[in-house]
Amino acid sequence: MSSIPAGNFDRDTLRRLAGHRSFEQGEEYFASGQVRSLVEYAGNITARVLGSREYRVKLYVEEDALEYSCTCPVGCDGLFCKHCVAVGLAWLEQTSSGETGSGDAIPALTMDDVRAYLLEQDGETLTEIIMQQALEDERLRRQLLVKTAKGKPRGLVLESYRAAIREAIEVDEFVSYYDMPSYTLGLEESVDLLQELLAEGHAAAVIDRSEYALSLLEEAFESVHDSDGYFGHYSEKLQELHHAACGKARPDPEELAERLFEWELDTVWNTFYGAVETYEAILSEEGLAAYRELAEAEWARVPSLGPGDRDEERYGKRFRITRIVESLARLTGDSEELVEVKKRDLSSQYQFLEIAEIYGQAEKHDLALEWAERGLRSFPERADSHLREFLAQEYHRRKRHDEAMALVWDEFADSPHLEKYKYLKSHADRIGQWQVWRDKALAYMRERLVEKKRESQTNRWGGYWRMDHSELVKVFLEEKDVEAAWSEAGEGGCGSDLWMRLADLRQKKYPEDSLQVYTAQVDPLINRKNNDAYAEAVELLRKIHAVMARLGREAEFKLYLDSVRATHKRKRNLIKLLDKEAWG
Repeated sequence: MSSIPAGNFDRDTLRRLAGHRSFEQGEEYFASGQVRSLVEYAGNITARVLGSREYRVKLYVEEDALEYSCTCPVGCDGLFCKHCVAVGLAWLEQTSSGETGSGDAIPALTMDDVRAYLLEQDGETLTEIIMQQALEDERLRRQLLVKTAKGKPRGLVLESYRAAIREAIEVDEFVSYYDMPSYTLGLEESVDLLQELLAEGHAAAVIDRSEYALSLLEEAFESVHDSDGYFGHYSEKLQELHHAACGKARPDPEELAERLFEWELDTVWNTFYGAVETYEAILSEEGLAAYRELAEAEWARVPSLGPGDRDEERYGKRFRITRIVESLARLTGDSEELVEVKKRDLSSQYQFLEIAEIYGQAEKHDLALEWAERGLRSFPERADSHLREFLAQEYHRRKRHDEAMALVWDEFADSPHLEKYKYLKSHADRIGQWQVWRDKALAYMRERLVEKKRESQTNRWGGYWRMDHSELVKVFLEEKDVEAAWSEAGEGGCGSDLWMRLADLRQKKYPEDSLQVYTAQVDPLINRKNNDAYAEAVELLRKIHAVMARLGREAEFKLYLDSVRATHKRKRNLIKLLDKEAWG
């Protein structure tokens, strides 16, 4: 009778797919009667599950594997959720006994029986059944309207597609995070409708309907919780369909250029981002000329910005028109035209860097150097690290190594940590002077530590912010000088993660030192009072046990472990973990 016999999966299958925690939650859902409307037809098991919301689950077997879907957020991420577990358990119960045991009475009749019944009915009866259902089911109603339009003697009624898209995308009230999976079914349906239209040769209609769908999508965006990025995904799909349809229909290039320009200039959702480059072949010379004319008229109204100037529209309309005219300039391949666009905004060092990079790529190195130096001079109080790097590379290229190293040193001195130390080394190695710069860098880091300790003040609670030597420890570890790193940590302290790393590296040669570090970390770990910390503490105790065993101090470890148990006896989850261990 059933297309999916229970033997195709069992409780172990459900547990393996879901994981221990989700399986337990699914069992609770099943046992409390939250599985409803469980049916099977043509190899598909479907049901509703009542949780924080109502979710729809589908299970089916494909190539001997249990496949699944659920409209909950976890299910939409492709995971086998607790709702799938609950439905699977309900199906296993039904096939084994004919009763769910969940309090939900499942009829003895199956969907196969329903199919046989429908085959016996006349057309009027079937029509009435479908019509009644369509009044309650929006998706079915949209599908029927579209199919009806196709069957009309006058041919395809395209307005039906527009209405179907509107019903699918428009939002009457706020769509919560939990309701988004269900809502996106309408978005997916809209994309499917347009793909179907395009495949049937109605490219011009797809252009209009995809733009309409995108406008509805933008209107709806403020009324949905879209942290998972569904809107971006379906917006991209609709834009891809629009481009494909334009490629087939070849609409009037000037009219298309005007619409694309308006979209890109006014949208805040990046709809048709970079349209002039994407649609270049479709627009042709005529369309590109129209696009350029519109852009230049808008661009003429954009004010110039100098160092430190601000524009309230910098991240709004100004940003979008700048992006458009840059795209037009890139199409010409003329570096000077692109620089002229960039020169309209010199409010930060980044703009100077962009101009320098354009000239560098065009092999106009003198102009590249001029703009990079000008960028640094224009902002004497702070320097952009990327601009410094560009200029240092240009100085190296010209064999002006002293000037390059002066810039690189300033970059290191501004933030003397490991990554900047490595950056300094990469430049010093190019000219064979690393030892000189290394000595200078280490001395500077020590001087900074002394200054910081002197500057630090007692806070209002009487505590003292102690500056430790973590960065110097990291430097010596990077250089694989473990003993120097250990000495530095002993002199000025370092972070607990570094102490642990040092202890691990020195364990074989200096086990006593490592034991001191390990044991000092046990109580702080346990006192975080969470299961992850307890697991870390047990792993640390294993290390302590291994070292003590190697030293022949098993009895001492047992006493130490007993003291840990006694101190933290109220932390039951920790004690359970300790009890599972075979300490030897």
